[in-house]
Amino acid sequence: MKAAMPKGLAQLEQEIIQCEHCPRLREYCQEVARVKRRAYLDWDYWGRPVPGFGDPRAQVFILGLAPAAHGANRTGRVFTGDRSGYWLYRALHQTGFANQPSSDHRGDGLQLTNAWVSASVRCAPPDNKPTPQEIVACRVYLDQELVLIKQVKVVVALGRLAFDNYLGKRRSKFEFKHDGEFHLGAGEPILISSYHPSQQNTSTGKLTEPMLRAVFERAQRLVA
Repeated sequence: MKAAMPKGLAQLEQEIIQCEHCPRLREYCQEVARVKRRAYLDWDYWGRPVPGFGDPRAQVFILGLAPAAHGANRTGRVFTGDRSGYWLYRALHQTGFANQPSSDHRGDGLQLTNAWVSASVRCAPPDNKPTPQEIVACRVYLDQELVLIKQVKVVVALGRLAFDNYLGKRRSKFEFKHDGEFHLGAGEPILISSYHPSQQNTSTGKLTEPMLRAVFERAQRLVA
């Protein structure tokens, strides 16, 4: 059964959607939503900051980079409507965290079990490159999610930026690598690092489907 969204998370979702802290990002998202891509001319683009998605009782918290301009910025759901999302949700389905392997739009029936998916930056950035100041401005939402989702035991960081953002001032103490496992301290979630399922990584073979599936198999073992 799908868990009801707790009041705190529902309030945070609305706060994220209404955020106007980064003018450069807001202008870019709105411009992309206005111009659109030819393949999606019939879409009513979301064009706003994108909140997290998943099971509010999750033990596994998945942290990515930012919405894709014609992915989550179009669909309004994180990792939905782009190739990175197809890879991620297929791996989550294969490892029992998702009820289906596809992620096309917000009403497609996708549900997550024991997993929550979020992003370091909630607006699509130009060239997929948020500034350090924009990452810092969005950090407050990540911190609030981690407080509100009380049962998190494992954090999966997709990509070096998400890894560094999660660690914050401690990032120099840990070396990013694919399928790494880091025990940060008593009472803290275990951190797993993974290459991001971006087209750049998947098309070159740097990240394969078995490699990504292994990350979530590790996460599943750690919360079993």
